[in-house]
Amino acid sequence: MPDSRVSSSAPRPVSAGAPSPTAVSGMGAEKPAVEFRDIDIAYGKFVAVRDFSLSIRKGSFVTLLGPSGCGKTTILRSIAGLVDISGGQIMIDGRRVDDVPIYKRNIGLVFQSYALFPHKTVFDNVAFGLKYRNVPKPEIARKVGQALDMVRLPGSEKKLPSQLSGGQQQRIALARAIVFEPQVLLLDEPLSALDANMREEMRVEIKKIQKATGITAIFVTHDQEEALSMSDRIVVMNAGSVEQIGTPEEVYERPATAFVADFLGKANMLAGMVSKTGGQTAVTLAAGQTVNVTSPRPLAQGSKVIVVVRPQKLSVGAVAGANRLSGRVVSASYLGGSAIYEIDIGGGTNIRANAPINGRVVREGEAIEVGFDPGGCVLLDESGRRIS
Repeated sequence: MPDSRVSSSAPRPVSAGAPSPTAVSGMGAEKPAVEFRDIDIAYGKFVAVRDFSLSIRKGSFVTLLGPSGCGKTTILRSIAGLVDISGGQIMIDGRRVDDVPIYKRNIGLVFQSYALFPHKTVFDNVAFGLKYRNVPKPEIARKVGQALDMVRLPGSEKKLPSQLSGGQQQRIALARAIVFEPQVLLLDEPLSALDANMREEMRVEIKKIQKATGITAIFVTHDQEEALSMSDRIVVMNAGSVEQIGTPEEVYERPATAFVADFLGKANMLAGMVSKTGGQTAVTLAAGQTVNVTSPRPLAQGSKVIVVVRPQKLSVGAVAGANRLSGRVVSASYLGGSAIYEIDIGGGTNIRANAPINGRVVREGEAIEVGFDPGGCVLLDESGRRIS
């Protein structure tokens, strides 16, 4: 599947190497599937989205990720024509659409609530967009059959939505959104109403269908696991602006800001001061212990930094060549093959470790030693931005 290229001109830092809107537009002859150019969206004096620019390559799966109220759904609704923009332009395949009526935008939309017509059969629900476009009846029947095959619900044409499970209703909503071959598929938290097992199954199904059809998809969620498992690119948002753009691996392994580090995976963020420079940088933590880190550039002794370490990067027990932090277990949660430990390392600092179980679970109150590789962390400056 084609990779996505996304960019932002928002004033917040973005991932290293993320191309600018101008650079993306200049890559080859192919137009981006979707472009947001300096979008502002305001409700009276309240600015929900400010200076939002984004360029998305055709056939890619891009996720807008962030907490409630960050503007991600507002942006999605703006491309569908359900929210008016206050400034900027929205382009689809090189054509401006922010001043085009909703029904002329050729957008497929899947809602959290399914939004099926309860009194209509599955066939009529899926066929709704085709009938609206005056597609001939034989062609409607063929396309509806194809769409139901794709979502693995063949033969369900005569059923009513009330006769289907929640997961099946979401499949019908997806079939209705793709049956008329839209240019862009918008998915507004479509899995949040499903139980955990069904959410996992539908993640796989949606990704398979998007890949098979080649439709450009924009997905909105606050669920980091959904974003990491489904996306080609993730746009992490906060307070109406972009914090970071990148592949799932980039935003998780190399968070650009303290917000991204905390929102994706609840990273340990250890404040400290550079106490020694050289081949490796020594940082004395506020908790009193000293660790060695790999810095991307020389740092002045005395510089205040934040050492970001993912819970999965911390190993329990002594590890040769690794930094070692001693502490006491505050809590232990058994997860089967692994355990999550909360550990007091002194100075009022607690850290989290998610580690495989080696022999037994360390119990609350026991002394413990955890380690991490000097290259297994990210350094932020005093303001919370990644040092690069």
